[in-house]
Amino acid sequence: MMEDRLNLAQIPRVKNISKKDFVEQYVKTQKPVVIEHLIEDWPAFKKWDLNYIKEVAGNKTVPLYDDRPITSEFKFNQPHMEMKMSEYIDLLQSKPTNYRIFLYHLLKEVPKLQEDFKFPKMGLRFLKQLPMLFFGGVNSKVFMHYDIDYANILHFQFNGKKQCILYPPSESKYLYKVPHSLISREDIDFTNPDFKKFPALKKAKGYITELKHGEALYMPEGYWHQMTYLTAGFSMSLRATSRGLLNISKAVYNLVVMRHFDNYMRKWKGQDWIDYKNVKAMEKTHANI
Repeated sequence: MMEDRLNLAQIPRVKNISKKDFVEQYVKTQKPVVIEHLIEDWPAFKKWDLNYIKEVAGNKTVPLYDDRPITSEFKFNQPHMEMKMSEYIDLLQSKPTNYRIFLYHLLKEVPKLQEDFKFPKMGLRFLKQLPMLFFGGVNSKVFMHYDIDYANILHFQFNGKKQCILYPPSESKYLYKVPHSLISREDIDFTNPDFKKFPALKKAKGYITELKHGEALYMPEGYWHQMTYLTAGFSMSLRATSRGLLNISKAVYNLVVMRHFDNYMRKWKGQDWIDYKNVKAMEKTHANI
């Protein structure tokens, strides 16, 4: 099994948890946890499935991403195509597809959806203007990455299940992090890793879980995460600000400096810049073992 190959522990699970215990046991310690029954009082718990999204948002045009490697042709987070939401959901329900919706502000596009959830009182300072939805087809994958803003994230699964692999920031040195970016090398398949090519992965200590409808995953600041949709489905993330000045400063650097520098270098050097970064990812990681 994959757990025997990668060094992954099961993410702890609780049925419910108080605000005090959540903050003390997980936020302050920066450890992940799955809360199984956090949202059963939300209308979304009973209402939100792919058919409901199609009903309320079917006429919206949505940006789609596939699993092609990042190249100089596309900017970071630039969609690969667009489609009506109704057509996309028909595609999800009819066959496997690599097309995903990533970081789409559907709740802003369809305000009706905001009536179906509330921000949990869990001791986090949520960015209330930034609830985001993510959609994917069966067996589609989200590459290993961490978020540019170092947010604390509550990630809620709807309509099916997905596998989530997490690594704390301390493990970055083993994850073949691509310089001037937020990703590991995209040719790593974390569901079936090639340890001959990427031996440092054996040293990385992470977490794994299978997230089901209605469950909430807490991902602490700067945690790496890779998702595999085990069924067609979607998720919502609620983001909360970093708690310390160090991670806030890292977020500001990523947003103000790193992102623009990388885009400039792609425009100037093209694919040579992408290739250079991938080589450096190998060299720097292997220097750590």
